[in-house]
Amino acid sequence: MKKLAIVLLCAMALSGADTLRRAPGFCLPDQTGQWKDLADYRGKVVVLEFMQSTCPHCAAFVPVLTSLQQKYAGRLAVISVAVAPDPPQAVVQFAAGHKLTYPLLYDSGQMTMSYVRAQGVDFPTVFLIDAAGMIRGNWANGPMTKDFFEGNGITREVDKLMAGAPAAGKK
Repeated sequence: MKKLAIVLLCAMALSGADTLRRAPGFCLPDQTGQWKDLADYRGKVVVLEFMQSTCPHCAAFVPVLTSLQQKYAGRLAVISVAVAPDPPQAVVQFAAGHKLTYPLLYDSGQMTMSYVRAQGVDFPTVFLIDAAGMIRGNWANGPMTKDFFEGNGITREVDKLMAGAPAAGKK
């Protein structure tokens, strides 16, 4: 029993160590052709979403992100990143069709891999970055994160971060 407790504590420490790291910088074009740099959002909490225009979960997540952006106007930035092989025209159509009020950037894959650090990406995947540029948590869509994407999970995490508490971590 003591060995199991030690193994669990080590696993928790390792998963936490991966979560708290500096957010990799990027400069990518948005749906209007303007370049957006992570440094432009210093001093704000950033919700960074990786998505694809054909993903129904990503489409359903738009109102949640829009609501968060409105709730914390001026203090929170929402940024979505469409990942190749999503064609740029589909990204532009997605942004227009869903009336996005936040930037939708286009990445050929390199920036995504600097965040995800894995071969595949489950869409949507969200990283929560604090005002100092540190990743405070990340969540990938799946059965264990249903509340985060379809319920109030992301709102609770952003609320905690805005209040000065750390986010829950990696999911």
